[in-house]
Amino acid sequence: MIVSSSNIFKKLLDIKHARVKEGLKIGVPDIDEYLRYKQGNFNLLIGHANVGKTTVIMYLFVIWALKHKKRFLIWSSENTPQSIQRKIVEFKMRKPITKAEDAEIKDALEWSDQYFKIIDVEELYTYKQLLEEAKAIKDAWDYDAILIDPYNSLVKDKQLYKEVGGHEYDYQVSTEFRLFAKKNNITLYLNAHGVTEALRRSHPKGHEYEGLAMPLSMASVEGGGKWGNRCDDLICIHRYTSHPTDWIYSNLFVLKIKEMETGGRCTPFDEPIKLRMEKNNIGFTFMDKDLLDKQKKQLLF
Repeated sequence: MIVSSSNIFKKLLDIKHARVKEGLKIGVPDIDEYLRYKQGNFNLLIGHANVGKTTVIMYLFVIWALKHKKRFLIWSSENTPQSIQRKIVEFKMRKPITKAEDAEIKDALEWSDQYFKIIDVEELYTYKQLLEEAKAIKDAWDYDAILIDPYNSLVKDKQLYKEVGGHEYDYQVSTEFRLFAKKNNITLYLNAHGVTEALRRSHPKGHEYEGLAMPLSMASVEGGGKWGNRCDDLICIHRYTSHPTDWIYSNLFVLKIKEMETGGRCTPFDEPIKLRMEKNNIGFTFMDKDLLDKQKKQLLF
């Protein structure tokens, strides 16, 4: 199908006259300058293993659910449904379940059930099977975004892999993820790990984090740079887990924003969005401001 020039003309005029709908904001200018929620985007989340990528993105999901009534479908093979729900509930309550009343937990869980659904991880999926399941759930429960966490936990389609090979296989998968997001107007977040050799890339002598593993770049994603090329926006989540004090910060490096007209831009080099973990891991603060209610909360130190 040929794209109509009249449609293109309308979109160009929308850009010219600033009529383009911007992505949704969190409500903190120093974050909103770089990071937005955009409907129908294919977003890539990258980072080393065990730096808390899932925790950070789930926290952002809770913010967008509370502020903008967005609904999320979660497939997270490395986490049990119970652990995912617990984290959502604790983020919502602003306290650990061990310090909450039974009624508080019940209320938070009922709220969570309105905005979050979790796909059973006891079943194995190829990427095609997962997208088919996601489409069927969309028809029954109209969600806005899906998290696929992580990509390398999906079972490879052996027949397709044999026919096209590894490089072309990943390229086709990334293309189909992008088309799925666009055709169904679903924002897709894909969590991906880095290549093993990326762990050996450390900050040079004299750097603030000398000797510690560097954040992933677009080229160090497992499967190659094709993922960065195909996605709309790309965020690296990095934590210096062995640092004596700064292990508490989750650093968000925005590495790609495909359409800056709708808001957001890449973070400056070595100046990420720094989110500080709260006591008991019940949320994050940014410059001592709670991202949910903007009130100071008890910090770890």
